[in-house]
Order: sequence, then C-alpha cells, then structure tokens
Amino acid sequence: MLYSDKVLDHFTNPRNVGELPDANGVGEVGNAKCGDIMKMYLKIENGVVEDARFKTFGCGAAIATSSMATELIRGKPLDEALKLTNKAVVEALDGLPAVKVHCSVLAEQAIKAAISDYYRRQGVDPLPIVGDIGECDACHDL
Repeated sequence: MLYSDKVLDHFTNPRNVGELPDANGVGEVGNAKCGDIMKMYLKIENGVVEDARFKTFGCGAAIATSSMATELIRGKPLDEALKLTNKAVVEALDGLPAVKVHCSVLAEQAIKAAISDYYRRQGVDPLPIVGDIGECDACHDL
C-alpha cells in the first residue's frame, strides 16, 4: 500500500492535534469495529471556524485525513466548512489507497458532527443545515 508524501507528512507531523478547551462544537464519529474513531473540536466565532483540533484513534490514513481536514476548514465560514467533502480531503493529500478512503469519509463526518453540536448549543436544529451525518459505510461490512 503506497501513501503519498503528503499523507506521510500529515501522519508523521500531524497538525492541530489535541483537545480544544474552549471548543464550542465537538463531534465524535467512527466505529471501534473498524478501528478508527475521530473526535473533532471546533472554536466557532461569528460564523467562522477560528480553530480546529482533533484526536484520532486509528491508522495513519485516519490521522492524516483528520490533520488535513482541520487545515482545510480553519479560518473558513461555517457554510464553506460544511461543503468540505471527503474527495477534497483525498485530493489535498494527493490520494489515498482505495481501502483507506473511508478515513476521509470519517473526517468529513467528524466536521459535520462538530458543527451540528455547535448549532445544538446555539439552540438551533442542525438537521436542516448540516443534514444527516450517517455512519461510515465501510464500518457496516465488519
């Protein structure tokens, strides 16, 4: 299984790792059966993702996709952060092996889960804005 230089870099030197004590949006996704669990912490101010951190239990690809996803949404308005797709994460990492693409899906879902949590804390129903986060399809087969 070959990983791009960017995947290896984000795995060996992950950005934005750790909890965010003043996070006002926290989301956790994953499944112990597939071995990847991501927790995303967001600090949102005036509709902008001011800071994003993560804690991931999983393989190198899961760590790399979490790292890249936080980099891609920091400083972005919420509506842009919500548009981040797993394909964009994969492209930003110069690709992932097919068996690891589910890691990028988890990164997308973790961001949406954290933004949903933010809206709930604001007293707003997140479903019409964020949509259904769902579960990782790869985990259903295990």
